[in-house]
Amino acid sequence: MVLRGTNQELARPYNRRIVLECIRSFGPQTRGDIAQRVGLTVQTVSTIVRELEEQEYLISIRGAPKGRGLPATTLHLNPDGGYAIGLSVTPLGVHAALMNLAGDILGSAERACPHPSPHQAFELIEELVAEVRVLRPEGRLLGVGFAMPGPFDVQAMSFVGPTTLDGWAGVPIRARLEEVTRLPAFIAVDTVAAALGVRLYGEGASISQFYYLHLGVGLGGTMMQDGVPLRGAWGNAGEIGHIPAVSGGLPCPCGSAGCLERYLSLDAFRNRAAGQSQADWIEEITPIFHSAIRTIENLFDPQTIVLGGIAPDDLIAGLTATTDQLPTSISSRYDRTTPRVIAALGHLSVLRGAAALAVSSVLSPRQEPSSSPGRVRKRDPFSNGMAA
Repeated sequence: MVLRGTNQELARPYNRRIVLECIRSFGPQTRGDIAQRVGLTVQTVSTIVRELEEQEYLISIRGAPKGRGLPATTLHLNPDGGYAIGLSVTPLGVHAALMNLAGDILGSAERACPHPSPHQAFELIEELVAEVRVLRPEGRLLGVGFAMPGPFDVQAMSFVGPTTLDGWAGVPIRARLEEVTRLPAFIAVDTVAAALGVRLYGEGASISQFYYLHLGVGLGGTMMQDGVPLRGAWGNAGEIGHIPAVSGGLPCPCGSAGCLERYLSLDAFRNRAAGQSQADWIEEITPIFHSAIRTIENLFDPQTIVLGGIAPDDLIAGLTATTDQLPTSISSRYDRTTPRVIAALGHLSVLRGAAALAVSSVLSPRQEPSSSPGRVRKRDPFSNGMAA
């Protein structure tokens, strides 16, 4: 992502976001470093930094003396400058976590609830948000990020079948979230949220181009291109679970047959043959899994594929272990520096990424027209240190 400030009139909120995003993306820096990276003057950066320090989004740390004169101060995100809550609803239940600006999960909570209805889910969300808020009762909450299974708004696929949330079609999700949490709400497909969590704070932090394959109750994925999720025209890019995997195979609730997630997903694992062990199941579906890996590689040409999700760690690790020997694809390169598939263990990527959606509403640059007749300008979240 290229970060450039602007000297246009009324651009101060944008420039503040640019400065914050620069520090978040590249780590602690001096005022001069930031000015050079984003194309603003040192004086402009210094003015912005002073405001952000007063509002406790940033802290300055002076290095140890190394000769004559005072050492430069470096600017750091203040981990306690703000918090966000990540929420996830799946056919298994509802989960919540509180995250600080550094991406640290300070605590999490969950409620098991098979295939929750909207009424059940929002009641549980209200409970869980109250439960994690007490971890930082005086902290500044920026908002909540909400992750749920996709795809969205697709005929015969959205909110249909055991791998998604039946009965959620037409629900005003954002309005209900803001009603029960009293916070700004942001929504994403769970695969996008998890990919953001892996990119910002996990295994993909040092990899600019990777495909995140999400093993949930269903199966989905997201291509991360230079740190940004490839969303597609309607936000459903990467819905690999519904590519045809087996000709004339098992019927799928989407109306097709032989879809990949009928064989590779938590739902498929739980419906395996009676008495079949996990190892036996992995061996049985390995050819289908490897075919999916090759398809992803040939379509997206990623540096690596990150396999994660809400599946148990030993299941994700077991599948990843089979990828030492993969069929040839365009990823079969002599100059590889990373494995073709790596595992993202732990189930917090979705929650961390969902919380990052709320943090990004404040930290990520958004350029708005300086003047639009009749356009109502939103309150600047930095004007009083509170989130919009």
